[in-house]
Amino acid sequence: MAVIEKRTQNSLHLRSNSLPSAAHPFVSQFEEHLRRLRASEATSSLSSSSVSHKLNEMLDLQDYTDKLLQLTTKQQVLAQECNGKWGDDLLEGSLRLLDICAAAKDCLQQSKESMCDLVSVMRRKKGNETRFAVESVKYLALRKKIKKQIQKTLQNLKHKDNNTSPMLNFLDEAEAITMSSLESLLLFISAPKEHSRWSAISKLVRPKRVICDSQESTINEFEKVDAALKSFISHKPSSIENFQSHMENLELCIQDLEIGVDHLSRKLIRNRVSLLNIFNH
Repeated sequence: MAVIEKRTQNSLHLRSNSLPSAAHPFVSQFEEHLRRLRASEATSSLSSSSVSHKLNEMLDLQDYTDKLLQLTTKQQVLAQECNGKWGDDLLEGSLRLLDICAAAKDCLQQSKESMCDLVSVMRRKKGNETRFAVESVKYLALRKKIKKQIQKTLQNLKHKDNNTSPMLNFLDEAEAITMSSLESLLLFISAPKEHSRWSAISKLVRPKRVICDSQESTINEFEKVDAALKSFISHKPSSIENFQSHMENLELCIQDLEIGVDHLSRKLIRNRVSLLNIFNH
């Protein structure tokens, strides 16, 4: 990601102006973690395992950020540098990440509830295809609504202007990488088929994003259920025989993602509170 790489280069180049030459171990760990995350972005995919891994990496990143914000010397530097626009931008960025988490949680919750209705009908009376078809139509309608919500969320994402503060650039990069991972989560949930259209939206958030053709064509758990239901409604033969397996996989996937997003939200809130305390001290 060009934007993130530029921010990191600026941050590392200017860091000596405000960070001590003998960096605290937490600073070195934070820097190393950012480098690894930046390197992994070039080969990212939209598989469930990749998205879950990203969430776990974001949890670690927020822990490193927390340790950094607890250092007295860094608090002093941040309080001095965060005057006016830059401090406001940093706080707005933390709030924006929480809003994206909330949007993702809402989409996952809606999907889970609608999916449970489908499973309930399927298990209650196997021969009731009419009722199942009705619930299938409802589920697909919800999926369409969720995709529109996600599209709107992605289009509203904006990057901040680069600033000249080393400490702020350091935190800005962490925010940008977290936003990138949450974007991947939203794209995974939406399971877009029109990759060219969604890639254009993605570039608004992450310029020069690299995704291999094989990764573009990966069918995730949401897509499998969507395809099975569409085939069933179209009366295609044997379209539903693997449906229960797909639903079980999707249920586990949603549960895993919900836990990850919830934990990430809690850590983001904690770090936002730390920023507010530093600025209001």
